[in-house]
Amino acid sequence: MASLQYREIDGRSGAFHVLVATLGIFIAAGLAAAWVMEHEGHYVTGMSNRIVWGTPHVFAVFLIVAASGALNVASIASVFGRDLYKPLARLSALLAITLLAGGLAVLVLDLGRPDRLIVAMTHYNFKSIFAWNIFLYTGFFAVVALYLWTMFERRMNVHGRRVGLAAFLWRLVLTTGTGSIFGFLVAREPYDSALLAPLFIVMSFSFGLAIFVLVLMAACEWTGRALGDVVLNRLRKLLGVFVATVLYFVAVHHLTNLYIARQHDVERFFLWDGGIYPLLFWLGQVLVGGIVPLALLFGATSRRAIPAAAVCVILGGLAQLYVLIIGGQAYPQLMFPEKEVASSFFDGVVASYAPSLPEVALGAGGVALALALTAVALKVLPFLPLSLADGDVDSAAA
Repeated sequence: MASLQYREIDGRSGAFHVLVATLGIFIAAGLAAAWVMEHEGHYVTGMSNRIVWGTPHVFAVFLIVAASGALNVASIASVFGRDLYKPLARLSALLAITLLAGGLAVLVLDLGRPDRLIVAMTHYNFKSIFAWNIFLYTGFFAVVALYLWTMFERRMNVHGRRVGLAAFLWRLVLTTGTGSIFGFLVAREPYDSALLAPLFIVMSFSFGLAIFVLVLMAACEWTGRALGDVVLNRLRKLLGVFVATVLYFVAVHHLTNLYIARQHDVERFFLWDGGIYPLLFWLGQVLVGGIVPLALLFGATSRRAIPAAAVCVILGGLAQLYVLIIGGQAYPQLMFPEKEVASSFFDGVVASYAPSLPEVALGAGGVALALALTAVALKVLPFLPLSLADGDVDSAAA
């Protein structure tokens, strides 16, 4: 790997300034949306006392899960000894930090009272998975920052494998914790499943790699750096495997619920008669997020098929989390099992929800923040190799 040279991007072109300015507009819109939601109250959103996690949570969880998966490329290089991925490790770790920062920014600003985060960070209820995640998220920042230090500092290179292993294990625990937020909610029939933890792990692999591929291809294209077919084809196959694995776990999850008699109503809601949620499941999650990417990745040979597939994976992932998070709350909560309940408080009625502009703006602002941090970091520090051409990568991997 000594032949590889890293250099920061120039960042003086008009296109770079337009990119940063555009991202800044989205960030400002997200901050404005948070201000409106805090000062006017959450009645300006589509959320209610029945659906308390709305569209901002979809974006936040997506970014947090993707942050874990973005580190996968660096883990393959250091933990599993695949030299082909070593030139990509710095960018992989950078995206892990920036995506997590964007996701947590949305999460904090969606609280309604962001200042209460101080209470959450100073008073812990260790019976709550949310308290655990405070340590998991902050610890992830620290571990990945240390991981980057071993990559940038030559004298620290010898510790890269051990720190990489720690980062790999930490991100598995982090994603397990994020999935367990929903899996531990036994009062919600759509959530109560031990399969959600491994499902979130494979989702992170897919979402994170899709974002990594798009950022890598865009950065190389806009800076005139060579990106050979060897690297792209390896990433193409890896992304295809992850997409197929997500589809497999989703199928197992629903087949397991169909096997359990008391879950038949839940499955009917999500798969058939739940209104917008079956539509998003079949068209958004399964078709756009699964079948189309697999067809593009394994059936097409054009380089353009790879970013197209990555975009489909991201859109399908957002649809998947929308169905899981919001659909899981919209489904009527079973208050008294095996009892008939009648009241004027919408018992047994599907909760209505429609995303509002402030919610979408806040979520998009978090995505823009993650991308803006990535762009600025690429300009300040050498995260990208000067060349990823086939000959350079082959000699480095050898």
